[in-house]
Amino acid sequence: MLTDQFGRTHNYLRISLTDNCNLRCFYCMPEENYDFTPNSKLMQVDEIDTIAKLFVQHGVNKIRLTGGEPFVRKDASKIISNLGKLPVQLTCTTNGIRIDDMLPEIIKANFHSINISLDTLKKDKFLKITRRDYFDRVFRNIDLLLKNNIKTKINVVAMKGVNGDEISDFISFTKNNPVDIRFIEFMPFSGNQWSSNQVMTQMEILDIIDENYDFTPLPIGPNDTAKSYSIKGHQGSFSIISTMSEPFCSGCNRIRLTADGKLKNCLFSKQETDLLTPLRSGQDILPIIESTIWSKAKIQGGQLNEQFEKINASIIENRSMITIGG
Repeated sequence: MLTDQFGRTHNYLRISLTDNCNLRCFYCMPEENYDFTPNSKLMQVDEIDTIAKLFVQHGVNKIRLTGGEPFVRKDASKIISNLGKLPVQLTCTTNGIRIDDMLPEIIKANFHSINISLDTLKKDKFLKITRRDYFDRVFRNIDLLLKNNIKTKINVVAMKGVNGDEISDFISFTKNNPVDIRFIEFMPFSGNQWSSNQVMTQMEILDIIDENYDFTPLPIGPNDTAKSYSIKGHQGSFSIISTMSEPFCSGCNRIRLTADGKLKNCLFSKQETDLLTPLRSGQDILPIIESTIWSKAKIQGGQLNEQFEKINASIIENRSMITIGG
């Protein structure tokens, strides 16, 4: 098992397939003329398979594919096919645009669930946030997942002045749709112009929902990042990921592998470890993995361990969200 100096066991690997995306969300990829990583510097299909198998041999039993947008990668089908053969719970976070193209591969690989990143239920606002006109296709693909009985979650980055007025609308959407709406507190990354006054906290979100809905907390597992709730009379549910206002680092079991083969032991860590170069030179990368995980900071990469209102985002050393992989 892969453990750190604080006794946390890591059995959940998030693999970014690419930093490319067919959307241009301002909080994730702020630069329109962003230079994507050349294919030669990305992990190749066999390299992803080799690294994933090594992690599985040492206790990983859940793998999430992320990006950028993982389904824009041309060889995504082969990667999914390989990972679908491993004894893991396979999941994915996607913007939902290419679900219709990838549905046969999704079904064959027996995905446990699919998370759709969607920050608004309004077509005009979707265009403003993403700078692309795919709203209708995303909603058709959410319906497609549900019709195929694939567990579907919708990730909503809750931001004051952007979509804070839609919290109740998202809850209303769960009335007749068996989805889990996951409200995520807005987090600081390189280039996303984060400020604390944009953060909608867990308590603020709950207060809004409480005005119109009767909800009940659901049981929480030791490694859960989300606090989940059922809603009386609704097919769906909602969750809140309180990264900023109530961090959950004590139960963290996550490891992140960037598309260019860098291992990040925390979403907010400024340090990252190159696995791809030593792998390509024939080295044993297990000691490198073990050392990187062992050195994981106790709280939020050692960079955000204070009240979020006091965080100076300009001095945080990290990648942009799109190059980390969600």
